[in-house]
Parts: sequence; C-alpha cells; structure tokens
Amino acid sequence: MVFEELNLSSSLLKALADQEFVNPTPIQEKAFPVVMSGKDVIGIAQTGTGKTLAYLLPILRKHTFSNQKDPRILILVPTRELVIQVVEEIRKLTTYMSVRVVGVYGGTNINNQKQLLYDGLDILVATPGRLVDLSMTGILRLKSIQKLVIDEVDEMLNLGFRPQLISLMEIIPAKRQNLMFSATLTEEVGRLITDFFSNTTKIEVAEHGAPIEKITQMVYHVPNYNTKVNLLELLLNEDKAFSRVLVFVSKKKTADRLFETINAKFPGQIGVLHSNKSQNFRINALKHFEEGIYRVLVTTDLIARGLDINDVSHVINFEMAETAGDYINRMGRTGRAEKEGVAISFVTEKEKAYQIEAETLMNRLIPVEALPANLVISGVYTEEESPTNLFDKNYHKASTIKDSQGAFHEKKEKNKKVNLGGPGTRNPKFGKQKKQPVPLVRPPKFKF
Repeated sequence: MVFEELNLSSSLLKALADQEFVNPTPIQEKAFPVVMSGKDVIGIAQTGTGKTLAYLLPILRKHTFSNQKDPRILILVPTRELVIQVVEEIRKLTTYMSVRVVGVYGGTNINNQKQLLYDGLDILVATPGRLVDLSMTGILRLKSIQKLVIDEVDEMLNLGFRPQLISLMEIIPAKRQNLMFSATLTEEVGRLITDFFSNTTKIEVAEHGAPIEKITQMVYHVPNYNTKVNLLELLLNEDKAFSRVLVFVSKKKTADRLFETINAKFPGQIGVLHSNKSQNFRINALKHFEEGIYRVLVTTDLIARGLDINDVSHVINFEMAETAGDYINRMGRTGRAEKEGVAISFVTEKEKAYQIEAETLMNRLIPVEALPANLVISGVYTEEESPTNLFDKNYHKASTIKDSQGAFHEKKEKNKKVNLGGPGTRNPKFGKQKKQPVPLVRPPKFKF
C-alpha cells in the first residue's frame, strides 16, 4: 500500500512527499481508518514502526480551521525531548495547512509558555507535569478538548504520572476520542483502560516483545566496569563502522563518569545526556549527535523511548537493561525505517539475569561473542562492584578486650573520686553542704 490509497488530503500527501514517505507502516495502515471512525484506540507496535504518524495523520486529516483560542487536541508524552519531536513532526506535516501547535514542558520559563497559550492554538503537546501547572494558572482551559492522545502510555505510568493523568481525565470533557499508543501493553495500562475508557479498539501489529529482525544482537561477557570501558574504547578505535553510537547506562552518575573517561580519549566526539542536564544542554547534545558532530552519545533510558534519531549505527548497552522491555526499547533506537542496525551488550556476572529475561521475552538467545584478544582485562573493581558488609561492625565476632571480667568490674581509680561540689560549699570533713536559705526582707512602707 502507498499513502495515496489512504483517504488523505492533498496537503498531507504533498507534505509526506516532501519527506519522501511513500508506504505507510503496518500500524499506520491499520490505525488510520479506525481513528478516522472516531473510536477509542489502543495501538501496540514495536518501537521504530511509526506510531507517531499513526495518530497524527488521521487527526490532521479531520482537522478543520478555527479561530478559537483553546486547544481542541491534547497530546501527552513522557519527556521534553518527545514534546519537541512531536511538535516538529506536526509542523512538517502541516506545511501546507493552517494549524497552530504549541509544545510545553518543564525546565523552561513558564511565563513564555503562558503567552503562547494566550495567543491561541489548535494542538497542544505537553508533558503531564507542566500541563497540570499551566491548567492551575487559569491561562490554559481544556473545556474544548475533542481528542486526547497519550503517547508511550506505559512509560508515562512507569515514570509515576498516573495521578496527573487521572486528574486531567477528570477535568477534560467526557465526550472525547481517546488514542493511546505504546510499544508494550502492561497490566497498569490495562487497568487505566478499564477505569476510564469503554469500547476501546485494540490494534496490535506485532507480538509484544518481538525483536526487530533487521537488528544484529550480540553479547560480550566481561568481569567489571573498567573492562567495559576498555572494550568500548577498543571497539571505537578499531572499527570505523561505529559512526553514530548510543551508549546506554542505568544511572546518571555512571553516565557522567563514563563520559569523562572516554571523552579524554576521543575529545570533541562524545556527548552525554540525562535528566539532570539543563534543557538547553539536552537539546544541544541531541542536536550535535543527530548532525554527526558527536560520534557517541552516552545516555540513560531518557531517550530509549519514542525518539526518532536517524541512522544510529550501533546501540551499546554498557549496562544491561534491568527489564526486558527496556532492552527492546533501547535496541529499537537503531535499525529504524527499514535500515539495519547492531545492538551490543556488555554483561557482567551480576547482569546475566537481565540477559536471560530479555532472551525469554524475545524467545531467542543473544549470541555471545568472544572477547577480543587485545582487550585489557582490568583487575580493578569499582566501589559499587566490591562486596560490602551488611553492618559496619561484626557483632558476632568474639570480644577482643583483654582480661575481661564480664559485666561487673572494679571502677577505675579516676572514677572513685567524690564530687564535693563547688569551692563555696566544699568541706573536707562533711563533704558537700547545703546552702542556707536567704531570709526574705520586706521593703519599708512609705507614707505620702
């Protein structure tokens, strides 16, 4: 099928042609007529299959011009980066249309966003936290919302946004179309659907957890963190095919530490991105990576979901994802748009359980590669890798006090002294004496 076979307007077809989009993906093809019918939809498709266009195309096809200030379409996404990406996608698709779109997210001046909302808009793309903040100011009114889209709904719930979602659903009009798209359908997502939606049409184009066939997977079993660093530097040095590499770690602290280490070996080629960085820093880091200025971007799972970064040659799990779903999402950053990709995992003995969980979900084994012969195996373990005692003191160890007499013993000489009180009351014969009370003297009476 080609896009011309869908019931798209000439404006949308022209915008798709400008981006050289010819064939809709399975999720786009199946979702289009259902969304156009006005039904509630939950769309499940593995990452990298075009879920964003799956809901944007039918929404924009039904869009009509209006001068009203309040938004009619609300799109919720979990991260700032996704807000920016979805807004950009809408602007590309509406090149030949009159559509006002605004993106709002935390970490930036809220007053500037208030002004954008006051000027009027058709589509609002937002993170839940900032959306609640703006709705509390009274500037943002949601009484005109006709369509609610929750993108990456499972990740939204994983990040703890359920209270905000529930609050928003209670204040927006009950008569609306609900669209939810995600790579996974978890139990919590199921409960959300049951509690708030009825007669939802489920569109699933791939079995949950199915691997992306065009991605080559491999595992290196390594003993510790420092050997992982040596292996990463070796791969980057010896293979120029590692041209645009996403390196995933589990913690922000590890991301900064790894960046500082390898940036010294590859100055100007390495970037780092996580939620503790400022918004401008994050935008610039992602931009430099997309433009090829950075060869490597060290990041947390912040960009493992939803973001569409072109031509990622390799995904490296420097630390294995702790859940199988996160492994799939990380892997999905490469091999996008029918292109091939490579996903490599560095796995320690402690992380092998995570590898097994991912293999179970995919129903296939990840091939284990032999370590390169010239790899330096480090014998130095980090503080996190070193075994730690449960207590600072071993209370089961026998006492080391010499000549111990148990719980009862003679007082030391210095503790046998008698407290005789202060110098004014001390009497060597009788010890401490009580002070005599001072008699009360009444003041004389005066006659006037």
